Amino acid sequence: MTELEEELVQRARQGDLEAFNRLVLAYQGQVYALAYRLLGDAESAADAAQETFLSAFQHIGRFRKGSFRAWLLRITANFCYDVLRKRRTRPQSSLESLSNHSPETRFPAGETGEDPTVRAEQEELAQEIQRALNTLPPEQRAVVVLCDIEEFPYDQAARTLGISLGTLKSRLSRGRARLREYFCERRELLPASVRSIFASQDFGEPEKGSE
Repeated sequence: MTELEEELVQRARQGDLEAFNRLVLAYQGQVYALAYRLLGDAESAADAAQETFLSAFQHIGRFRKGSFRAWLLRITANFCYDVLRKRRTRPQSSLESLSNHSPETRFPAGETGEDPTVRAEQEELAQEIQRALNTLPPEQRAVVVLCDIEEFPYDQAARTLGISLGTLKSRLSRGRARLREYFCERRELLPASVRSIFASQDFGEPEKGSE
C-alpha cells in the first residue's frame, strides 16, 4: 500500500467515514468490473459492489497488512460466488443479456480508435466474451477474470481468491480450454478481425512463474 492508502485504511478502521469513502472512490471501478464479469449483468454487479463496500466497512478492523485491493476483491468474489450458487437452482435470463454499461474488456487485446466499425467490433467481441465467461463454473470464471482480464500476476490472484498457486493454475488451464472450445465452435459469430485469435491462442498450461 502507498502511505496515503495506509493512512486512509487506519483512519477508516477508527470509524472515519470520509477516509473510507476515499477508498471507495479509488476502488469502486475495479470492484464493479470484477462483479460484472463474474455475474454477467449490470444490476447484479452494482448490488455486489454495494455489498462489498458495506461488508468492508463493517469488517475493516480485521484487515491488518497486505494489499487492500486484494482484500476488497476477495470480498467481491466471495459475494459473487454466493449469488452464482443461488442461480444454479434459479437460472436467470439476465445472464444472457448484457448492459450497455458493461466494463471495457482487455481480453483479448483489441484495436483502439474511434472508427465506428472498429468500435462496433470491439463491443460485439466484448459481449461474446461475457457470454463465454457465463458458461464457466464460478471458480474457473474467477481465475480467468483476474488473470486474463484484470491482468493480475498469478500469485496475487491466488491470494485474492484465497487458493493455492497450484489450484489457480489448474482452474485457469481448464477455464482457458473451455473458452477455446467455446470460441472455436462460434468463430463465424465473431468479428472478422478476431476470428482466428482463439483458434490460434495457446490455452494450455499457464506459463510458470507468478510475475
